[in-house]
Amino acid sequence: MKLLCKKEVVLVNSIVEQPLTGLSRFFDSVKSELLRTDLVSLVKGLDDSGHWERAVFLFEWLVLSSNSGALKLDHQVIEIFVRILGRESQYSVAAKLLDKIPLQEYLLDVRAYTTILHAYSRTGKYEKAIDLFERMKEMGPSPTLVTYNVILDVFGKMGRSWRKILGVLDEMRSKGLKFDEFTCSTVLSACAREGLLREAKEFFAELKSCGYEPGTVTYNALLQVFGKAGVYTEALSVLKEMEENSCPADSVTYNELVAAYVRAGFSKEAAGVIEMMTKKGVMPNAITYTTVIDAYGKAGKEDEALKLFYSMKEAGCVPNTCTYNAVLSLLGKKSRSNEMIKMLCDMKSNGCSPNRATWNTMLALCGNKGMDKFVNRVFREMKSCGFEPDRDTFNTLISAYGRCGSEVDASKMYGEMTRAGFNACVTTYNALLNALARKGDWRSGENVISDMKSKGFKPTETSYSLMLQCYAKGGNYLGIERIENRIKEGQIFPSWMLLRTLLLANFKCRALAGSERAFTLFKKHGYKPDMVIFNSMLSIFTRNNMYDQAEGILESIREDGLSPDLVTYNSLMDMYVRRGECWKAEEILKTLEKSQLKPDLVSYNTVIKGFCRRGLMQEAVRMLSEMTERGIRPCIFTYNTFVSGYTAMGMFAEIEDVIECMAKNDCRPNELTFKMVVDGYCRAGKYSEAMDFVSKIKTFDPCFDDQSIQRLALRVRENLES
Repeated sequence: MKLLCKKEVVLVNSIVEQPLTGLSRFFDSVKSELLRTDLVSLVKGLDDSGHWERAVFLFEWLVLSSNSGALKLDHQVIEIFVRILGRESQYSVAAKLLDKIPLQEYLLDVRAYTTILHAYSRTGKYEKAIDLFERMKEMGPSPTLVTYNVILDVFGKMGRSWRKILGVLDEMRSKGLKFDEFTCSTVLSACAREGLLREAKEFFAELKSCGYEPGTVTYNALLQVFGKAGVYTEALSVLKEMEENSCPADSVTYNELVAAYVRAGFSKEAAGVIEMMTKKGVMPNAITYTTVIDAYGKAGKEDEALKLFYSMKEAGCVPNTCTYNAVLSLLGKKSRSNEMIKMLCDMKSNGCSPNRATWNTMLALCGNKGMDKFVNRVFREMKSCGFEPDRDTFNTLISAYGRCGSEVDASKMYGEMTRAGFNACVTTYNALLNALARKGDWRSGENVISDMKSKGFKPTETSYSLMLQCYAKGGNYLGIERIENRIKEGQIFPSWMLLRTLLLANFKCRALAGSERAFTLFKKHGYKPDMVIFNSMLSIFTRNNMYDQAEGILESIREDGLSPDLVTYNSLMDMYVRRGECWKAEEILKTLEKSQLKPDLVSYNTVIKGFCRRGLMQEAVRMLSEMTERGIRPCIFTYNTFVSGYTAMGMFAEIEDVIECMAKNDCRPNELTFKMVVDGYCRAGKYSEAMDFVSKIKTFDPCFDDQSIQRLALRVRENLES
């Protein structure tokens, strides 16, 4: 303030006294005085007195005046403004105002240019950053090490730019600039984003061969590469190298190790890292806990996740918004709405306001069939709270509409996104693939993958996983095989998620050989199967009467320390039923009734099927009574199982009782129900009784389709003639 003249001091004091909302009007009222003032000193005076926000308001007014031709901005004013906003991390404000200034008409200092580049990088305006960088090299000033580091960050965030990154590194070497930790970590972070494992290892090896001694920051960036890919063995090797080189591990180091375990499916081991950290005197932070909580949620272990969440709070680690978002996500997936409301209240009471990610999470949870109107409502509520959609929001909306089965709305949202000025990224393409996967539209999916590649994007593990789902839903087994072959040939990285999806895609197509190959690949790469994988293999072995292999899966579940779930026991009962051991299946059912894993409709249907196949109809009826007493309502499969059992026994009078029972329980017979009866009569040579039964179908179900009745009558005539 000492450098200001008396008039400028009065002007600064007047600006300080004004409410922020009235500053624009005040500046208009003293316009002539402002234009005669040393604006550089005035802006510095406001900033030095702790009123940087008012300095920004002044600069915004000056920009508008400059655009109207009332004054010409001084380059020093721009430099001061850029430094203020850079210091206060107000990058979005800086980028917005700088867009209104013809920067090509000014020659700024290198510090200002570097800050502007950083602002463009932080706000996703990568092309602007690159254009400005090229102009710097042509017109001056010469970029510094910090400037080059920022432009490396730009290329890294922009994606599909590995060759350009290598070009920048060569340029830095030619200028004699030595790489620092920011240089190395930025390059490795770019590799992590793109899944460039080989490139990261080669770059790191080259650094060390040139005498560079990596520090914790560089090692952490390398760990991030392996953490994102789920290659925990490589992550452990990096940790070992750090220890050998006496390089101290920090919370970021352990967080990346946690991420590697999580991506490989080792949620229990990831939780063990928390204990490892505390023993080494490194306190786990919110990121550590959130990563494991999120992993438990994705593995379907909600109770473990919540237990860890409360342990986190007891340990004095304050949950952040990301933590709450992770907890809300796992509760939402299980439709535990009451607990979600409590968690939102807890979030607010701890001073965590819902952020854009919270809203995006809520939108993501709306993605069930028929919920497209609810998606619209959440989206409107989000906007009413002042959150304008960003690229992530649009990506989430595309994905949510896809899961709702509304491909039209997904395409419409993609159009809105491009009109809003957001370019498609890998996440956008994956969201479109997600919508197509729901319908099994693999042809359109292949077009999306081709479009990605043509625009320089590298499909991720999620992209290929969604393509596998497209092929599985669309019944295109050859498409699944093509991706499998590319994985084996090393063209696609075999991540935990991708191999898991490969196995499940084969399972969905009932492809035994493909499922076995995928399971072998999974174990070959050292990944830990989850219960979904084990249950799928148990089911497909059981379905193909491969009982020894099924027993082997049960043994593997026990060896891995996992607890069989209801799906496991249902598959086990199915195995015994197929072997004709229906009493053993009932024993398992009785065990379930006494446990926390209560039997469901599938459990009872399986045992009923076992008794019906053996002709033990009274036992099947007993099971049906027990099932209804437990409040489990029979379905069409239950009744059809009884129909099948009675027809096999030639007990046609009982069949009509079953059909009447169906009507009483609001379960309409389908064509299969009547077809089994007709076939039973025909097998017994009772063709006239079969025709009589067909003629009575309308008395059982007045709404039954006439064309179906004609098909059944034709079936009787064909059997009679054959």
